[in-house]
Amino acid sequence: MMGHTHALAGAVAWLGLVPALSEYGMKMTPGQVVAGSIVCAGAALLPDMDHQSGSISQALGPVTKVLTKFVAWISGGHRHATHSLLFMLIAMFGCDLLSQYFRPGWWVILFLLIGLGLRGIGIHIPEREHFNFVLNGAIAGGITYVMIGMRFAGPGIDLYVNDYRLGWAGLAVGLGCFMHVFTDCLTPEGCPVFWPVKTRFEVPIVPRTDGVVEKWVVTPILTLGMVLLAVRSAAGHYAAHWLEHNRG
Repeated sequence: MMGHTHALAGAVAWLGLVPALSEYGMKMTPGQVVAGSIVCAGAALLPDMDHQSGSISQALGPVTKVLTKFVAWISGGHRHATHSLLFMLIAMFGCDLLSQYFRPGWWVILFLLIGLGLRGIGIHIPEREHFNFVLNGAIAGGITYVMIGMRFAGPGIDLYVNDYRLGWAGLAVGLGCFMHVFTDCLTPEGCPVFWPVKTRFEVPIVPRTDGVVEKWVVTPILTLGMVLLAVRSAAGHYAAHWLEHNRG
């Protein structure tokens, strides 16, 4: 699957999970929902850090070029160790520990995830990779700064995320990685889901990456789903806020 498809799948999965989280006691503010969507979309690109020749290696210039080469070397190449449930668990619990006990480390990961997400959704100028490195870095840095240190507040609105409990962070990263593996399993190449067992699992309903099915079926469905789920999430929050302040 293409980067934008993975990113959309991550965002849709997070927005779809939010109501279930609320049912089990993890109620989320609009700020957390937005932040979680961004993190999950970026994390849905994380398994492709093993693809040193892919466009994602150029997301943050020399940083991601070196990182993808290292990950490809240590994981055995594209669609090996990073495309597995084991990698998902390592990423999930690792990011959970960072977000809870070492915030600066989490901020670095957050910057990386946003940078990957930006490249995944196609924010770049062809044949201008040096400029793209600066552009993606600046945008990712700005979004990271907003997410960790600024506040937008108004009637019924609170998007401040700096002091929120970050119990959702590891879950968002893990879910993003899972969605990447899940969507890649829909292609003929499949994934070694239970790596280090090398058996690949595939249900090839998407016969070709960036082909007709992905472009004209999968991507539109995911885009529509993201919009509908975002509207539902926002409407539910403001309806609950209105009821709370207009009782009796």
